[in-house]
Amino acid sequence: MPTNPEIRPGQSIELLKELHILTRDGKLNQDSRRKLKQVYHLFQFIEPLLAELVVDGNGPILADHGAGKSYLGFLLYDLFFKHRKDGHIYGIEARDELVERSRQLAGRLGFVRMSFLRLRVEDSIDSTELPGGVDIVTALHACDTATDDAIRFALHRRARHIVLVPCCQAEVAAVLRRRKNESFATTPLSELWRHPIHTREFGSQLTNVLRCLQLEAHGYQVAVTELVGWEHSLKNELIIARRTDAVRRNAATRLARILHHLNLDELHDRFLY
Repeated sequence: MPTNPEIRPGQSIELLKELHILTRDGKLNQDSRRKLKQVYHLFQFIEPLLAELVVDGNGPILADHGAGKSYLGFLLYDLFFKHRKDGHIYGIEARDELVERSRQLAGRLGFVRMSFLRLRVEDSIDSTELPGGVDIVTALHACDTATDDAIRFALHRRARHIVLVPCCQAEVAAVLRRRKNESFATTPLSELWRHPIHTREFGSQLTNVLRCLQLEAHGYQVAVTELVGWEHSLKNELIIARRTDAVRRNAATRLARILHHLNLDELHDRFLY
């Protein structure tokens, strides 16, 4: 039984040490507390979604995109899946060494219903290595367009739930920057991204607004909140989407109009398909 009050009863101490959340002598440093707080807080949002799927009689299938070292996947398995006899977590990561490390760790811990696939997020959309139906899609700090690819994956597999914490949204900002002079001559709204720091921040904000409209246009109910306090992470926006199949009637139209008014028509196919 862990003596540290921040560690939940029944958690694998070996796992927490392997993830460098606990030191070898079982202690937490400040950075580890921050990581653990983020994951616990995210788990508070994901656990009810998993429980809902269990009530419906399903063993939840979860795909975690841009998994990295699979902090999220391992902790979800440790906190929820290991207490059940069904359900599966797929970690999707492009880097060989991280995939192999995760496979070895899952083997040592006996986490038999975890699979790790060496795939780019965009390649996972049509991959036959994943089941045709996925219940929950997560992407925690998947950089730049990897979040958009995770959304496309979720739409393609008709995921029941999507949980996103976006990171490094550079594509929209790059188009705003490239077409800045043209926009400056046609709309006073270009003042919103005239200065480089505003281009970056406005581009990031706009990207997530477009993603929410995209999800609503595909029949998802969307909620947006913060993951943890801003003092812990600047990449802090949490987007949670639930498939209801009730399409927001004007979402696609409003999305297209935003792209047009901000001189971003070239991004039409990324957000509207």
